[in-house]
Amino acid sequence: MPAGFSAGDTAFVLISAALVMLMTPGLAFFYGGMVRAKSTLNMLSMCFVVLAIVSVLWVLYGYSLSFGSDAFHGLIGNLDHLGMRGIGRDELHGSIPVTVFAVFQLMFAVITPALVSGAIADRARFTAWTLFVTVWATVVYFPVAHWVFSTDNGRGGWLVDRVGVIDFAGGTAVHVNAGVAGLALCLVLDKRVGFRKHPMRPHSLPLVMLGSGLLWFGWFGFNAGSALAADGVAGAAFLNTQIATAAAMLGWLAYVRARNGAFTSLGAASGAVAGLVAITPACGSVSVLGSIVIGLVAGAVCAAAVSLKYRLGFDDSLDVVGVHAVGGAIGSLLIGLLATGHVGESARGLFYGGGFGQLGRQAVGVVVVACYSFVLSWLLGLAIQRTIGFRVAEEVEVVGIDQTEHAETAYDFTASGAPWPEPPASRPRSRSRSRSRGMADGLAAAVRKALRRRAP
Repeated sequence: MPAGFSAGDTAFVLISAALVMLMTPGLAFFYGGMVRAKSTLNMLSMCFVVLAIVSVLWVLYGYSLSFGSDAFHGLIGNLDHLGMRGIGRDELHGSIPVTVFAVFQLMFAVITPALVSGAIADRARFTAWTLFVTVWATVVYFPVAHWVFSTDNGRGGWLVDRVGVIDFAGGTAVHVNAGVAGLALCLVLDKRVGFRKHPMRPHSLPLVMLGSGLLWFGWFGFNAGSALAADGVAGAAFLNTQIATAAAMLGWLAYVRARNGAFTSLGAASGAVAGLVAITPACGSVSVLGSIVIGLVAGAVCAAAVSLKYRLGFDDSLDVVGVHAVGGAIGSLLIGLLATGHVGESARGLFYGGGFGQLGRQAVGVVVVACYSFVLSWLLGLAIQRTIGFRVAEEVEVVGIDQTEHAETAYDFTASGAPWPEPPASRPRSRSRSRSRGMADGLAAAVRKALRRRAP
């Protein structure tokens, strides 16, 4: 290997990439438990298929567009690495091979569109979803990843390398991007049948807790791995991730306890995810005390934000907007207040003598990514809806999207000992037959009662 190669850093980033990959199945379980039973399999499939689609797009042209040398004023990478050509086995990105860096960033590209799926749960055609993921990753995620993640001594992505936005692991490129895209699709697909009229509670809170636990576990690779080296910055990011997540869970639980009078398991799981989202952009620039502040703020504010869909009238099925868009914005903006200049980034926030400059730069990053993602996601969703159709028919949604889109269901109830169904309505019982059946049932009950009395 060439000079500068580090086997330890390479192993660390490879393990981190595997952890980030695990986050997508974790997200599938998290979302799958939050939907109704008749939509569980569809929700799992919408997350899993993203692994296949984006992985192929990434090696064909996604990596080149995101991390190729800048082709136009920091807006997009060039096409020099189509099909990963021109990348040798021994070529390094810092102290790790470029191939290792590429596979690590691939997992970010996978989970970002998967996050969007929760906003349109219960009502999207699977074919339309796969088309949306293909085009959205190409025209939204890959350019934004270049803006936010591609550094080249002032010649890389315009937000990170020219404006000076700090986004250690994807608060804007991943969470604001996905959350706002989810909002756009909510508006295109409209509300679910029975929204605000029928209960749409999570069908399996154990699945939700399992999914949130897998996300929490994988997020250490997401954040600490973004240091791209097994060093002190990675350690600080790891610690900040744990502390902020714990604080956010407490903040969310305190809010729902004050509002609803109960500590809910769904609140604990959602609060943990909100903390993970909020600390993602900031974990490499704030202190441990700063991470506690970010977690508490994100937990309480995101808990309040998820109820906005009822006030504003949009149906964000699984609170993608309230958790990811709001949480990502909170974490990104608080960098402008809490960055110490002594973790991984040299920039200081307002509370550490840095003035308002970094806060302004963070605001630019949030607003630009949010506007770009919303406009293109809305246009793409609308185009799909008006051509091949994005939303399933109403009767399909009522019966269950699992059966109609996948010819399967998540649960098989036929062997569960369920009672025999009632006779078909087309064969009504006669009055005499009904009377006879009632007498027989009464006699059987009397016999059972007598036997119980005689039993020792």
